[in-house]
Amino acid sequence: MNQTAILGGGCFWCLEAVYLDVEGVTGVESGYCGGQVLEPSYEQVCSGGTGHAEVVKVEFEPAAIGYRELLQIFFAIHDPTTRDRQGNDIGPQYRSAIFHADDVQRDIAKRLIDELERDRVFDAPIVTELAPVHNYFPAEPYHQRYFERNPHQGYCMWVVAPKVAKFRRQFASRLR
Repeated sequence: MNQTAILGGGCFWCLEAVYLDVEGVTGVESGYCGGQVLEPSYEQVCSGGTGHAEVVKVEFEPAAIGYRELLQIFFAIHDPTTRDRQGNDIGPQYRSAIFHADDVQRDIAKRLIDELERDRVFDAPIVTELAPVHNYFPAEPYHQRYFERNPHQGYCMWVVAPKVAKFRRQFASRLR
């Protein structure tokens, strides 16, 4: 039976493009999670006032890839040490966040964060928010598979493509 991970690490186009390449992932959907507004629009989320993070909902086969490994990829492809920011994308909608479905996912995420901190993998403390899934909504259709459909768009070339390339180098054994 498939499971779901909901992850926020900056712009959802970056995360979506990476997870679409991961063996064992059966579906990826860009969306919004963690806010107070029901069914927010992209414009509302971008205002920073809804409380939502841009996220991806990753459906995966646990027999093919574990939740922990999905999180290891997550921590490798974004900066979990900057609050409400990824590069030039600034605001609470770009925060690093793991929205857990249950206590098991929360505990796996907490243990991995503790290990990364203990091993000093990053130069600054990890500020990734751990929170239960709350008010998840899919993003508008034009956001889905955005990088795949717009590889020559400026943001995709300068921001998304390097993250995808980094994933492919670092996790070559996990490519579909």
